[in-house]
Amino acid sequence: MLTAKQIQDFLKLQPLPVEGGYFFQSYRSKYTLAQPSLSACYAGERVLSTAIYYMLTPDTFSAMHRLKGDEVYHFYLGDPVEMLMLKPDGTAEAVLLGQDILAGMRVQHAVAGGTWQGSRLAPGGKYALLGTTMAPGFNPQDYEPGKRDALSAQYPNYAPLIAFLTR
Repeated sequence: MLTAKQIQDFLKLQPLPVEGGYFFQSYRSKYTLAQPSLSACYAGERVLSTAIYYMLTPDTFSAMHRLKGDEVYHFYLGDPVEMLMLKPDGTAEAVLLGQDILAGMRVQHAVAGGTWQGSRLAPGGKYALLGTTMAPGFNPQDYEPGKRDALSAQYPNYAPLIAFLTR
């Protein structure tokens, strides 16, 4: 069985600053979109689409954050991942990404733009290799890190998990 280190080396995964985990941008469209084709929430031009490989290990997590655009997760290898989504309407959803689809795990899941999201490897897991795609493509200007106190106040039922998924 492959190890996390073997996969990191083979796919050239590097630490992802601020958010956490490891990543490699595997695709960035050469085409761009500009206003008025884009939603008003975007300032400036964006590439048409981007894709990354993304890995979580027991010592990493994806810190709570939100993006302006939708992000689609793809589960590839490894152990299940717990994902928390805090929606703009005040509701929340937790999903399990993984290969056991008959047990309710998801191999693909879309997170709507404007949703706070964070994830971690399920307890006891060694690693998970995922991918994400975005259209329009990811731009650092569209990333907003979550603040523990503010998110816990707005979503008190999820405060313990928010505490784990914030820095």
